[in-house]
Amino acid sequence: MNNHFEALILFTLAVVVVTLLEQSTPFTTACAWVYLVARVLYVPAYAFGWVPWRSVIWIVGLAATALMILAALV
Repeated sequence: MNNHFEALILFTLAVVVVTLLEQSTPFTTACAWVYLVARVLYVPAYAFGWVPWRSVIWIVGLAATALMILAALV
């Protein structure tokens, strides 16, 4: 559960940065959707112990969040 809160805090930060800098683009929107899909897939991956896929899914969500922030700052 803590993993979800930590990821959500980072994602919220990314959304705030994109919104305040008015940098919303199709790319940042796609990153947000990728994050959402990754977080939804993470739940069954965690519940069923899909190793190493659970980590891959987590990294995809984190990368999407980081790319949102980078896209807003560039």
